[in-house]
Order: sequence, then C-alpha cells, then structure tokens
Amino acid sequence: MGTAEVASTHRDRLVPASGLIAALAVLMVSVDYVHPFGPKLLLWLPSTAGAIVTFLAFWRTARTPALSAPTRRFWRHLSVALGFVGIGITAQIFDVLTTDDPTGQHNGPVMLAFCGAGVCTVMYALFRLPLGRQSPGELLRVFLDGSTLMIAAAVFIWHYATRHALDGGDRTAVFTSLFVTVIALLAVFAVAKFVLSSHLYVSNEALRLIAAAMLIGAVGPMFRAPFAAADPQLFPDMVGTPIVYFCATLAAMRQRGAALRARRGEVSPPRRSFSLLPYLAVAAVDGLLIAVTLRGEADEQAVVAAAVLTTALVVVRQLIAFRDNNRLLSRLDHGATHDALTQLPNRVLFHTRLQRALTGATARPVAVALIDLDDFKEVNDTLGHEVGDQLLIGVAQRLEGCVRAGDTVARLGGDEFVVVLDDADPGAAGLAAERMMNALRQPVYADGHELPIRASIGIADGHTGDEPSVLLRHADIAMYAAKKLAGTAYLHYEPAMAAHGSEHAHLGAELREAITGDQLFLLYQPIVALADGRILGAEALVRWAHPDRGALAPDSFIPVAERTGLIVPLGRWVMRTAFAQLAAWIAECGDAAPGVLNVNVSARDLREPGFADQVAALLREHGLDAGRIVLEITETMALEGGQSITNLHRLRALGVKVSLDDFGTGHSTLTLLHDCPIDEIKLDRSFTQAQAGGRPPIAAAVIQLARALELHAVAEGVETAEQAEQLLSLGYTAAQGYYFARPMAPDRLGELLRGPASLMPAPQWQMTA
Repeated sequence: MGTAEVASTHRDRLVPASGLIAALAVLMVSVDYVHPFGPKLLLWLPSTAGAIVTFLAFWRTARTPALSAPTRRFWRHLSVALGFVGIGITAQIFDVLTTDDPTGQHNGPVMLAFCGAGVCTVMYALFRLPLGRQSPGELLRVFLDGSTLMIAAAVFIWHYATRHALDGGDRTAVFTSLFVTVIALLAVFAVAKFVLSSHLYVSNEALRLIAAAMLIGAVGPMFRAPFAAADPQLFPDMVGTPIVYFCATLAAMRQRGAALRARRGEVSPPRRSFSLLPYLAVAAVDGLLIAVTLRGEADEQAVVAAAVLTTALVVVRQLIAFRDNNRLLSRLDHGATHDALTQLPNRVLFHTRLQRALTGATARPVAVALIDLDDFKEVNDTLGHEVGDQLLIGVAQRLEGCVRAGDTVARLGGDEFVVVLDDADPGAAGLAAERMMNALRQPVYADGHELPIRASIGIADGHTGDEPSVLLRHADIAMYAAKKLAGTAYLHYEPAMAAHGSEHAHLGAELREAITGDQLFLLYQPIVALADGRILGAEALVRWAHPDRGALAPDSFIPVAERTGLIVPLGRWVMRTAFAQLAAWIAECGDAAPGVLNVNVSARDLREPGFADQVAALLREHGLDAGRIVLEITETMALEGGQSITNLHRLRALGVKVSLDDFGTGHSTLTLLHDCPIDEIKLDRSFTQAQAGGRPPIAAAVIQLARALELHAVAEGVETAEQAEQLLSLGYTAAQGYYFARPMAPDRLGELLRGPASLMPAPQWQMTA
C-alpha cells in the first residue's frame, strides 16, 4: 500500500469518529428527553467534539494534492466557515448554561455574528466555484428550483419560529428571528443553486452531503418548542449540530475518494441530479398545509399562499423544461439531417428530397448536379484543416445563393456537394451550373489566405420515375469527365461517358490482378555523367504487360491506380522489385553497378505513416546502403506537409536521398528548397529542350540555384548532342534521356555495366525498350 493510500486510510478514520459522536448525541438526548439526567454540559459536548473532527477533515481535504486549485480553495473556505460556526455555537452553549431562564432560542449577538459569518463564508465558497457553461434556460430552471426551496424553507421557519417571536412582542426576539431567517434562506438558495448547477470542481456526493448538512442546520432550530416542552434546558441543536458535522465530515471524505478514483483513471457513473428537490419542497409544504388545516392554526393563510406559490414555480419550471426539451429535440433532428460544418442538408436528407422530387404526382424534369473541389486536399495539407473548413463553408454559402427556393444544396462529405434541381430541364440545369461556376470563380478569403476555387460539376438530367441511384451515378460520371477540362467546368451526362467510365473501372480491376499476377515489369533508364558518359545510376520505370493491349506506359494506368487506391500496393511492388534488382547488380557487377537507383514514389505512399519503416525494412532485407537509393517526389508532394514531411525527414535520417522531380513545372519556391529535405533536383525536360534564343536559358538559373543550395542537379529529357553540350557548358554534370539510352530491361543494362566504362552516344548505343 502506497504512502498516499495509507494517509487516506488514516484520514478516513475521522468519519467513523464523527459518526460515533453523532450517534452518542442522539442517544444521550433521547434518554434525557424521556428522563432528564446529569448536567446539561454533557449533552453539549458532542457538538464541540464534532466541530474539531470536522475541521480536521476539511483542512486535510483542502491539502489533498490530487484536487484542483478551485477545489482546494473551496474546502479551505469551508474550514474557515467551520471555525466561525464553532465559535458561535460555543457562545450559544455558554449562554444557555449560564442563564437563569433557559427558555427561548438564546441566539445572542456573539452567536449570531459568528454563525452568520460562517454561513456567509459557506455561501462565498459556493459562489466562488466556477460554473460550467449553462444555457439561459438551464440557469432559469436553477433559479426557479432555488426559489422553490427557499420559499418552502421560509414557510417552515415562519410556522415554527418567526411567528412565535412576533406573538411574544419581544422586539429583540423578532429581529433575531428575522436575521436567522434571512441567513437560513440565503444559505438554502445558495446550496440549491450550486448543487443543481455546479459539479465541475466538487464531487456530486460531497455537494449533496453539504446540502443536507445546511438544510438540517437551518430546519433543526424550528423544533425548539417540542424539546422545551419536555425539558426547558433541552435544545434540538444538541442533536442537529453533531449530525450536521457528521454529514460535513462524510462530504470531505467523499471528495478525497473522488480525487483518488480520478487519479487511478476510474470514472464515476453518472448520478441522478437534484432535480427532485423542488418536488420534495412542494410535498413538504403540502404536508404542512394539511397539518395546519387539520389543527386549524392561525397561520393557515400564509401556508396556503406558500403552497400555491411553490406549486406555481414548479409548474413554470416544468413548462420551461418542456420548451427546452422541444428545442433539444429540434436540434437533434436537425443534426441528424444536416452537415455539422456547413449546416447544409446531409446525405440522408439529400436522398429523401431527391426521392420526393422523383416520385411527384405530376411528370416533370429533375436534374442532379454533383460538385467536387479539385484542389481541396492541397489546401487542407498545406494550410491546415481549419482553413479547409472555412473554404468548405464559403463554397456552401455560394452554392446556396445560386439555386431557387425549392432546390436542395447538400454536402455528401469531404469536398463533395450535390444539388437537386426540381422541375429543371437541361437548359435550366445548365443555367444553374453557370451561376455556380461564376460564384466559384471568385476566391474565398480564409484566415488571411486568398483561396482560389477550382471545381468540377457533373449534371445528370432526369425526370419523375427515374431511380435516384442512377441519377447520382450519372452525375458522378459527368463530374469526372469535367475534371479533364481546364479550370472550373461542367458537363451534362452522356451515354458515351458511361462507356469510358466503365472502361476505367474494368482497367482498375485488371490492374489489381496485374499487381499480384506478375504482369508488371520495370525498365531502367541510365543516368550518365555528361563529361565522359559514365553510368552514374539508373531510374526505375514501371510498365504493364497487359495480356490484350500489350505493354502499357504509366500514363495509361497510374491515374486509375490513384483513383482506386491501388497506387499504394503498386508503389510497394515497384520499390521491392527495384531494390532486389540493385542488389543483384551489385552482386554481379561489383563496383560497376549503378551508384544510385532512382525510384518514383506517389503522394499516397509518402502520406503513409509507416512508409519510412517499409523502406528501412527493404534496405535491411537486400543489404543495401541507404545512400544508393534516391526517392523521387514531385513539388506538390513536398508542399503537402504533415506526415509527408515527417516521412521525408525520417528517410533522410536513414541515409536515403530525396530528389525533386520535374523541377520548375509546379509551385517551386526558395522556401520549399530550403525547408524540405531535398538532396537533388531534376530539371524538367521542357527546360532541357527549350531554345535559349537571346535570353539566358532557365536551365542556367536552375544550376546556379542548385549550386547555391548545395543540391545535386540532373537534367532530364536530353535528346540531342546540342542539348547535352549546352547543359555541360552551363555546369550540369549528370543527365538522362534518349540521346544516351532509352529505358531498357535489367539484363540489357547489366550487359552495359559489364561492358565499356563509357556510354558515349553512338548509333550502336541507341537502344530500344
């Protein structure tokens, strides 16, 4: 058992001690009530002993490290309050024991001052507790509940205490009774308010026990008359005060127990709140009304008024609860049918409204427009999801402004929106699409960023009686066809698009089989030294030996792989095969093997959390030096950030080199080259083959930039001797292209590696795949 648990066990012994003191007080007073005995000081001793035990319990709870600062402060305040109350009760005991007339309440100025200060300190402690976020309706219900309890307490205090003081004609007794009444009512209201509304920093059990203690302390003195009738020197406080202390000590123990459970990760089950309190208050007042009516007492009218008022307050509270429940049900219904971010109808409500439009009583045209944001992922990855969310909200608002009142704009999920155009023929649907395009051409401003929008819109034209799923599928096919057009564009669905889409779907199924069915193969294009033609390395290029279409280039199946998610297993196959081939060359050719092997990776590969681990595992499997592997990425991939950059840094830590492919064609910036872990840039073929004219070529600027940043530069797409000579004169040391060699089978490259050291361009070196 740990030190904290030992200390907790020791402190919990205070609860049995307090309970024993309370039980002893009940026993002694009960015996004295039947047959008075001994000095009355004995009956008051449990009150003093109980105060000491409770003070220790409060103070130890206030010093519990596991509790939050507001909670410890609350229990410190209660310790101070208990000190005030203890002094006040001691003054009352002294007054009772030393007076010649034991009748009356004996609420002297010292007792009233200290007990009043104690109650005020408790209320201050309660009000200092931070409240959770409460709606106006919740706060109003708490106020009504507190008022109900306060009125109920007021009528009991009036019936059993205040009216007797008024009947006696003693002004001091009247003022004393009024003071006690006000203090008691404020205490009841404070307890009711915070027991009903704040459980953030004080455990529910502790608050309930504190409420019970204060209610017992407030109501107990009202029973002075029955005690005085048996023995003038007998007071209800002799029993009530030790019981109050026991409840308070138990509350402190419950608070410590809750802290220990929270530290161990245990979650307390939800408990019933104090919502029954106002109903119990009404029941108590009604019971008092029945008793007063049967006895025919003089204050019947006051009790009747209190009963009517408490009942009215509970009725008002219940009406407010019904209203809030209706609002909650409306919010739940709205949340089930609307998108939480954009507040547009969601997929469920979209299907409902589309079904309604297609099952109308009269025949009419119905169109469905599917809108997809083309560059949304780039916004999310580079600027963050918060900016992406603002972009989606802006697009939703613009789309809503482009349709008629009877149309429906919905968000299907992600960056995909859909519009149901009821009673819209193809012409009207086209006009609606034009309005959407015009609205989306203006950028959205989010968090200081100007975000241009590029969207693709597909329209399916239908009429009542059509199947909703068919219309949506046609709109999806047209939307993907629109993606092939420049900028924001829209297309109406045509049957030919379905055939093309079916072809792509069929190709995707075949590609899945190709990855596992040994239909893929790699070609390798040498990377040579411009100065002497030595083979420095090679780039692995994937091909597909399609059984019907022959050898397919990457352009014909990579887009399908990206759309279907097959790009990840395809990339793994390429990397595994290329690594194995490099290991084979090293074993066969020794020092003549390619110094580096370039392998292209996809954006999806780079976003995989375990990508760097997969590369490391392949390096270990084939016994390769990480420095001989160059992974080629695009500029867009480097801009993605997040997991992509994390993987790049982890790859660099392994020793793997990173090359920026097709440099100059994307969004290259100096910041990108500085911040992204790049070792090499590959000049795009469009700059390699560009005619210089009268201006310095772009290739010259790129090589100067590479030198300044200490990056290796490779020129791609070299096809003529003039291009090779110009690149060499500019300072390039490495290049690849058809001028040197076309992509070739691994066996053919192996022959070259074992042959002459130089791959100088000559007719015999113009190899074909």
